[in-house]
Amino acid sequence: MSILYENDVSPAPLAHRTVALLGYGNQGRPQALNLRDSGVNVIVGLRPNSRYAEQAQADGFSVYSLEEACRQADVVMILLPDEVMAEAYQVHMAEHLRPGTYLGFGHGLAIHAGWIQPRADLNVFLVAPKAQGRGVRNKFVAGSGVPTLVGVHQDPAGDTQGVALAYARALGAGRIGIFPTTFQEETECDLFTEQTVLCGGLSALIKAAYDTLVERGYSPDTAYFECLYEVKLIGDLLHERGIHGMRQGISSTALFGDISRGERIIDGHVRETMRQVLEEITSGRFAQEMQAEFEQGKPRITAQMAQDYHHPLEETHRRLAANLHR
Repeated sequence: MSILYENDVSPAPLAHRTVALLGYGNQGRPQALNLRDSGVNVIVGLRPNSRYAEQAQADGFSVYSLEEACRQADVVMILLPDEVMAEAYQVHMAEHLRPGTYLGFGHGLAIHAGWIQPRADLNVFLVAPKAQGRGVRNKFVAGSGVPTLVGVHQDPAGDTQGVALAYARALGAGRIGIFPTTFQEETECDLFTEQTVLCGGLSALIKAAYDTLVERGYSPDTAYFECLYEVKLIGDLLHERGIHGMRQGISSTALFGDISRGERIIDGHVRETMRQVLEEITSGRFAQEMQAEFEQGKPRITAQMAQDYHHPLEETHRRLAANLHR
């Protein structure tokens, strides 16, 4: 399958079907609103005592338990957090999914790691927008969309790809591009980039640079601006223009620093560490560590979040941010 756009995809596979979105958080609410605005019949399924129930009802959706939503729907999209998805599936969903149901995922981890093993009579697909939920909604409202990956894991009905494509189209993805993938590829690439670039690598790089400046006696405020505040400005250039275009938009001094020093920061040792991180993902070790972390009540996450909250960089951010973002 090549890159597809709106005119390449038929909306018909969803025309007379009920779609249940399970979860109404970061991705659930934006996707539900986009689908409804595209003419899809949408209901919402939530876990007991969900804090999102009031919001979903206020938005005009019929809200049901996970069990009832599965019973009513022809297409079920699971948008629950990864760490609760398997239990929710086993306890609240599996026995209520009718044979032939189309079961969708917004991220491939639960399937790829084997946490969820759907029955053979279920059609299983992936629709993964490459943006946070706010971007999925804002781009749609603006008349555009976000690039979206689509893949199929099980296809007993023979038309699962058509349903997945229609779902992506209804999100607005056809306006910008729908891209083929597999559960394995989406999962492994997504985890790797989260850990090495977008979240883990970037957070650690910012903190290390800030610490280096402050240790040498530079002002925490100046270090904050240079190490964190300006990241968005460069990020916007990268997003709009790519690396080459970004380099054309910065000063000649910044460009020479980029060319002459960047490879010293991301050196052979860092590249080897990246290979090790990728191996931990592809071997399943990361998924096992993550599962154990949540089964134990998130001790590592809790401790690190508390420690970082009191990091001088965060304290500087809290002191300055109120005025900077007015």
